[in-house]
Amino acid sequence: METEHTPKQVKRGFVPTDAKEFGTAENLEKLRKSAEEVYFLINRGYAVKNAVTFVGNHYLLSERQRTAVARSVSSEKSIKIRREKELSDSDVAGKTLYIDGFNAVITLEIAYSDSMLFRCMDGTIRDIAGLRGTYRLIDKTDMAVNAIAETLTSLDIGKAVFYLDAPVSNSGRLKQKILEIMQNKSFETEVYIENAVDSILESKSFVVTADAVILDKCMSWYNLTDTVIKNHIGNYRYIDIMKNKTII
Repeated sequence: METEHTPKQVKRGFVPTDAKEFGTAENLEKLRKSAEEVYFLINRGYAVKNAVTFVGNHYLLSERQRTAVARSVSSEKSIKIRREKELSDSDVAGKTLYIDGFNAVITLEIAYSDSMLFRCMDGTIRDIAGLRGTYRLIDKTDMAVNAIAETLTSLDIGKAVFYLDAPVSNSGRLKQKILEIMQNKSFETEVYIENAVDSILESKSFVVTADAVILDKCMSWYNLTDTVIKNHIGNYRYIDIMKNKTII
């Protein structure tokens, strides 16, 4: 019998219409063209939101398709800045990583649900789950946090500091889950529930997030979710709208 505190079996990030909107050759080609045009516009100074609205109206994109384009595409300048600040595995050995907790955990819950993830132009892994303040631990949560713990151990980090957004529901329960799984690991773990996680991370080095605003402002970052998925899941079926346009 399921109780309020029983992790619910959920396929995180799954929406039935995604199979059509992102799975057919016709719609993938439409998304590719849309992304190329948004990329062209933002490189010429247009705001991403305005560019996506304009192009999305032209191609009659759904809201989820528009979100996917907006999160997949970055300007050439932003991509170069983010790539220059990206850390390697060896860079983080012995260091303290500052982790955008919900960002990392939810992405990996989606990965373990075999739902839709996007490999973006800046090399990050992003989703379009759109939980927006509502969160509940599911049956994939333990899998996600355990995979993070095992990866951090293999990276030989010195300390992991997780930041969870206070306004998001069940942040306290996720904090306890992280501390429970991370205990007795080779690295120290701290978890903080804060109202302004983005502002905290923007000023730090050795940040773990896929949030574009944080990536542009932080001193350096590590692509943890990509490493976790490679090591624990393998060849994931990412949607890569701008595969041939990634700048390294």
